[in-house]
Amino acid sequence: MRTGWFETVAEAQRRSRKLLPSSVYSALLAGSERGRTLEENVASFAELGFAPHIADLSAVRDQTVTVMGQTLSLPVIVSPTGVQAVHPDGEVAVARAAAARGTAMGLSSFASKPIEEVAAAGAPVFFQLYWCGSREQMVRRLERAKAAGAAAVIVTLDWTFAHARDWGSPTIPDRLDLKTMARMAPQVLVRPRWLASWARTGGPPDLGVPNMAEPGAAVPTFFGAYGEWMQTPPPSWEDLRWLREQWDGPLMLKGIIRVDDAKRAAEIGASAISVSNHGGNNLDGTPATIRALPAIVAAVGDDLEIVLDGGIRRGSDVVKALALGARAVMIGRAYLWGLAAGGQSGVENVLDIMRSGIDSALLGLGHASVGELSPADLVIPDGFERVLGAEPAPAPEAV
Repeated sequence: MRTGWFETVAEAQRRSRKLLPSSVYSALLAGSERGRTLEENVASFAELGFAPHIADLSAVRDQTVTVMGQTLSLPVIVSPTGVQAVHPDGEVAVARAAAARGTAMGLSSFASKPIEEVAAAGAPVFFQLYWCGSREQMVRRLERAKAAGAAAVIVTLDWTFAHARDWGSPTIPDRLDLKTMARMAPQVLVRPRWLASWARTGGPPDLGVPNMAEPGAAVPTFFGAYGEWMQTPPPSWEDLRWLREQWDGPLMLKGIIRVDDAKRAAEIGASAISVSNHGGNNLDGTPATIRALPAIVAAVGDDLEIVLDGGIRRGSDVVKALALGARAVMIGRAYLWGLAAGGQSGVENVLDIMRSGIDSALLGLGHASVGELSPADLVIPDGFERVLGAEPAPAPEAV
């Protein structure tokens, strides 16, 4: 077992909390308002049980899946997340880990590393786009992603700019000038390992977002780009249909939680959807994604590839999502904690935890591949599912 290895995502979280300045760790934890949806995403998986076998178990178990045209060695995709300054190598370290473990890298428009540098790491890149700025600007971002070799596009739609958090929102600066560094010094100086890692790179984190830069213009700061996003009127379904027409490869709509929205995604030609509530960092009180998944699968599972994100902390969670109809899952906080705890090897560690947990569950359930999973493998309590946006049943005829 290699040095620094951790056995669970929970341990990666504990290590990252000890390593990171308090505001940086709080930014990873996130969760809007009371954090009810954040907690519900995780807790709901524990309500689902397994129905295992004890004999005729498969000696060989296959985790291979295909998502948006890419063959992945396990059904776990790295979800796009903004500025990954918890480690100096940021998104590049994550992409290298994804390549080493045979999966895809979701890259945020608000990433701290340019898409060209991330794509060079070798993992298939699913470039994430927000409806932000003018149509011309969005087309230029898509053209840049295509030129860099992006395999697919993820359009993130589940965001309401809800910032209030009952435990206090973290203080994240727009840029790290001398005044800001002096103000943050008390929390940074008590994390000498994190400070030393940045000192070896020659300076503090750069909070710019190069993938949002216009040709020939300066790289905007995260909050500069965020402000532009907030000021852009949200898209209509016709806007999203137009956006779909601008990209000739696979395209995912991320943020679906309702059946009617899933059907509209299919109608405009999306290749895939992610059943998502932005990890609980959106509209608090939204149901856990695993509860909403079955109804969406029943409605559009034959028309779209369905991915789930939100609350995944172990391989058995992945298996539960696949048994309820997801093709794969995306993870966010889990790999960011791994990145903070150990850089590229920490992310690889998290992906290995997921792979091992999936394998153990497949063994116990008696399956040779993830493609054999079904609801029959689970113990599902009454009232577990949440059906949102389904057409009402017709009224009974009068007699």
